[in-house]
Amino acid sequence: MALAAATAPYELRFDAGRVCLDLLSTTHPVERLDSLAPLRAWITGSGLVPPGCPLAHADASWLTCFRELRGDIGKLVRGYLAQEVRAYDLALARVNDVARTAPPAPRAVRGEDGALVRELAGQPQCAALLAAVARDTVELLTDPVARAGLRQCEGDNCPIVYLDTSRGRRRRWCSSEVCGNRERVARHRRRAALSRT
Repeated sequence: MALAAATAPYELRFDAGRVCLDLLSTTHPVERLDSLAPLRAWITGSGLVPPGCPLAHADASWLTCFRELRGDIGKLVRGYLAQEVRAYDLALARVNDVARTAPPAPRAVRGEDGALVRELAGQPQCAALLAAVARDTVELLTDPVARAGLRQCEGDNCPIVYLDTSRGRRRRWCSSEVCGNRERVARHRRRAALSRT
């Protein structure tokens, strides 16, 4: 999985700690999966496929499928955080159903420099990619240690959920560079305003 922080509201982010949580992040601050180009970029950036893997066969149905899975994952994750897990049994059934498909099969091949690189055994299909994300969701929500690290960002109006793996589990924001920086700037402005009065 790639790790990066977004510097603009339209950029894709891969800093939530899990592929399934990175998919949830694609709704904030606006819909980021609004066409096939960002979906292809997200699939590659999330590590579901190796860089350079052709995804030209992806069509509009892929957008619908990824958005539907994202909605179900959101219900489950946010339901867990709100301690309302039983309220989302339909979403759970759909995620389990998607997870049944085999994810893309990787294989190691020699790169141009002789080092081993990952590629897929065949052209990745939508159902297989969705299965990888759904399986990541199942693993996250059934692992008590990982599940205990789920956090909602404390940034103003930020709905992003991330996996807190920090020492002491004291991470407060989805990204120190994004929401953390906004909070520090706001705190500085409040102090400056108080000192002027």
